[in-house]
Amino acid sequence: MKVPRDVFFVFLFHCGKWKSLTLAAGFNDLFFVRMETGEQEEYLIRFERDLMAGKDICCLTGEVKTFPKVLCRPFRMSYVGLIVCEKGSFCFDVDKKNFTARAGETVFLSEGNDFCIGELSDDLRVSMLFYHVDPIREILGSSIVAMYLYTTLTPEPCYVWTSGEESDLARYIALLGRHRKSAQNPFDNHECKLLLLALTYRLCSIYSRRIIEEKNVAGHKIDTFIKLIRLIEKYYMQERGVAFYADKLCLSPKYLSALSKSVCGYTVQELVFRAIIRKSIFWLKNTNKSVQEISDDLNFPNASFFGTFFKKQTGLAPSHYRISAEE
Repeated sequence: MKVPRDVFFVFLFHCGKWKSLTLAAGFNDLFFVRMETGEQEEYLIRFERDLMAGKDICCLTGEVKTFPKVLCRPFRMSYVGLIVCEKGSFCFDVDKKNFTARAGETVFLSEGNDFCIGELSDDLRVSMLFYHVDPIREILGSSIVAMYLYTTLTPEPCYVWTSGEESDLARYIALLGRHRKSAQNPFDNHECKLLLLALTYRLCSIYSRRIIEEKNVAGHKIDTFIKLIRLIEKYYMQERGVAFYADKLCLSPKYLSALSKSVCGYTVQELVFRAIIRKSIFWLKNTNKSVQEISDDLNFPNASFFGTFFKKQTGLAPSHYRISAEE
């Protein structure tokens, strides 16, 4: 019996031989297809429809020359986003900060930001994937969850990198796109989860490698930092003192803060504060919670204390931030 190539692909990955097959000769033909204008329009419409419906996986693959209209105005990201620029270039804003992606670069987007496409080159070719992490969170390893959480605390709203793995990332996107178009059967959903799981591991591997390369950080420090991030995500709404986290890790507060600073540029206290601000901004932008309710949920003594803290971190009072986000 002849096994379909995409099924065989996942089987080999499961057996730990993912890379040997993704680099197999002749595999490009499976992924990169030339699309007529009408077919491209159909892809764009489907992608936009999936985005607006909040689908867990939204793919755009092939020789795509432009972006859906919904992304040409500020779009609130509830997704992890991945855009591989295969040819040409495009400009975009994330939280009103300007970026440019060129051929051979990948855009890595985190949740909770406003994303908007700007100018495009005439020769643009991109592959794009937006996906929710929640459907695969229960099968993610704890280290991967921590690395994912780290990306939500980083100083940049997104990254534009030449990872050296653009071809592989585009192939992941193409495979997920093929499954999105296929008829549903009992195995489709699970296979998509495995593909997303593999892709998420690959992305976190890229992030981890960049941290080690850019910060010149030893591997054991990365392990400790990942444990710290997991603790912060679990306790930041109740515990804000460095001593609490240092005690959990059996380290001195001074050493732990120095380690954190060497890995990501932030002390432990700053990471905790960023986690609090991240959650506050999410509630202000996406819920009708009052400032008092947010203050209570984050265990501040009162709304005034929370307001002072928020303004010191963001430059705006919570109520003013909510108004500016709606404009």
